Amino acid sequence: MSVAANPAARSEKSPADRAGIKAWWYLLPALLIFAAFLFYPLGRSVFLSFQGSDLFGRPSGFVGLDHYLRLFTDSGFQSVMWVTLGFTVLTVAPSILIALALALLLHQKIKAVRFFRTAFALPFAYSVATASVIFGVMFNQATGVLNGMLAFFGLDRVGWLTDPGIALLSVSIATIWMQLGYNLLVLSAGLGAVSEDVVEAARLDGAHGWRMQRSIIMPLLTPQLFFLLVTGTIHALQSFGQIHILTKGGPQDSTTTLVYSIYQQAFANNNSNFGYASAQAVVLLIIVVAVSAVQFGLLERKVFYR
Repeated sequence: MSVAANPAARSEKSPADRAGIKAWWYLLPALLIFAAFLFYPLGRSVFLSFQGSDLFGRPSGFVGLDHYLRLFTDSGFQSVMWVTLGFTVLTVAPSILIALALALLLHQKIKAVRFFRTAFALPFAYSVATASVIFGVMFNQATGVLNGMLAFFGLDRVGWLTDPGIALLSVSIATIWMQLGYNLLVLSAGLGAVSEDVVEAARLDGAHGWRMQRSIIMPLLTPQLFFLLVTGTIHALQSFGQIHILTKGGPQDSTTTLVYSIYQQAFANNNSNFGYASAQAVVLLIIVVAVSAVQFGLLERKVFYR
């Protein structure tokens, strides 16, 4: 009897179909978590960005593109974008370059290398809150360690977190220190994976010192460098904890990044302007996706995947 004439045979699922259904059951818990904590908040934010807000933050009615038009005509928001750009530039590249220099140094055969690797990787063990409190003590204008050192040499005290001209730089320095341990671990792992045969062959061809680092080691580290550039940029665009603890966006909004502006509009000082804050959140999402796409489009082709 043919399969077409046998309904029971047609109703039986193939092993591939059964495996696919089983795979979906395994994925279901993760999909539910993503739906609850990612997809629903994202959809809700997009919805609220087109809604007005009453005094209690509840949607008060459809306002169309009013929030987005306000964003691009508000001089305060333009200032926020410049601060966000400055913070990203001040933190991403320096944290990677310093970690790279330390990783290359610690890859050399020096005494107590394990101790130094542990010491330089230690910032990775600190939470953002803990590290921010430590830097808050160090940057304190009256009793901070840094100003104490300046006073010892007869120099004037500096308002590290109270001077609008250097507050962003101070927060950036703290952020670089927080990122340093993670970046160092990633780059050290990349260096550890470099084949000794390749290095030895390069030495036999006359590559030594800086030429070895530039022509052999650096190309082999491009996957790790590219990874740190992408993740570091996203991290900088989303940074919040250190800004809130150290400066609360001040002084004079000199450290108010886009993420902190969202917090101010939605929650700080009894604000409940969820519609405007949601529009800023959507803009942040677009920026993160666009920057990541540009990085992948322009830089990934230069990555050497060995």
